[in-house]
Amino acid sequence: MSVRSALAHDVAVRRPSLWRSILMFLSIMGPGIITANADNDVGGITTYSLAGAQFGYSLLWLLVPVTVALVVTQEMCARMGAVTTKGLADLIRENFGARLTVIVLIVFVLGDLGNTAAEFAGVASAAPILQTYVPILSKYLIVPLAAAFVFTTVTTGTYRVVEKIFFAFCAVYLSYVVSGLLVHPPWKEVLLQTVWPHFTPTKAYILMAIGVIGTTISPWMQFYIQSAIVEKGVRIQEYGYSRIDVVSGAIFTDIIAFFIIVASAATIYVHNLHAAHPLVITDAGSVAAALAPLAGKYASLLFAIGLLNAAIFTASILPLSTAYYVCEALGFERGVENKFRDAPVFYGLYLALIVLGAGFVLIPGAPLLGVIFYSQVLNGALLPVILILMLLLINRRDIMGEYTNSFAFNLIAWATVIIVGALTIISTAQTFLPNS
Repeated sequence: MSVRSALAHDVAVRRPSLWRSILMFLSIMGPGIITANADNDVGGITTYSLAGAQFGYSLLWLLVPVTVALVVTQEMCARMGAVTTKGLADLIRENFGARLTVIVLIVFVLGDLGNTAAEFAGVASAAPILQTYVPILSKYLIVPLAAAFVFTTVTTGTYRVVEKIFFAFCAVYLSYVVSGLLVHPPWKEVLLQTVWPHFTPTKAYILMAIGVIGTTISPWMQFYIQSAIVEKGVRIQEYGYSRIDVVSGAIFTDIIAFFIIVASAATIYVHNLHAAHPLVITDAGSVAAALAPLAGKYASLLFAIGLLNAAIFTASILPLSTAYYVCEALGFERGVENKFRDAPVFYGLYLALIVLGAGFVLIPGAPLLGVIFYSQVLNGALLPVILILMLLLINRRDIMGEYTNSFAFNLIAWATVIIVGALTIISTAQTFLPNS
């Protein structure tokens, strides 16, 4: 056989293997991409918008280490799910006892109830922009429609159908990329601020940096991704593909965060520097409204569509994470592959969180900001605990076998825990003791 024939034969042999690998990845992908993108929720979009509006491009560098931290935490849970075929709540109950599990459960449910209300508040804040194009879309119509859509989408299909719908939500996040391009930022400055770390030691800058870090890693994400890995049936033999899913999801979601900051910085920050009456930006809805006179109606509309998409997407995922945790912790049947009659507690809790969250937004004069604030405090208090429990579990050979963390990975993971925990304490102290 000639050299050319041998090479042709080698390529012919390898090609099916390559295609099998691609097909295998496409069948495995989902939990990592979906979980990371759902974390770009109303609170996240608001935080990134405010970061750009108040500090321009000066916080873009922070997205690089934040992405590394997100990859580390999500990868650990995905690996535990593939190795043990159990959810995080199952492992916590089996290894740390019922008392700790119940405490985590109570804090988790209360925090997620407030977070669910925050997502529907995001739906309501997008309504004024959309009303300029479709006048009937008031918050009293769009919020109930969103709640009905969220519940029926998740409860009437199989896991694979629901996952495809979630992928569609992920694709809509690209509207933020278009918005960022439409504002024509100074790309040389943007890239320089992204790759060159710098720090401004002011209280406002530090608080915003804490916000950017804190909005990227949430307790519910750890429970959801591990439960999704288990329900999808990913096993350790296929885990290499799942790791790619986790890493690509973290990178994609922070690229979206990058363009949200850029869109706000190139318009609102620049405008506020020179305006006699600076714009007042309080949430992502007011950012979308402010973009219209500064960058054009299409940039404003795309920003509002992205906000609505993020709100509905996370309002689908967040209560689902809570339902998974509660049912895993208490031993009830769970999973979207089940029918309502087979998992009544799972679906009943999911429905209750959606109804309470959406209904609260529609109550005139409801203390929405207070609910959102205290839910974030609960999440901040719970997150370091969850990260520590994860690290204790993943380093036990009787649970993980040969798939425990390496020394280098533990070093990165514990650094993440310490930094997130310290920033949570600082943020909470500065919130309750603003003069300290």
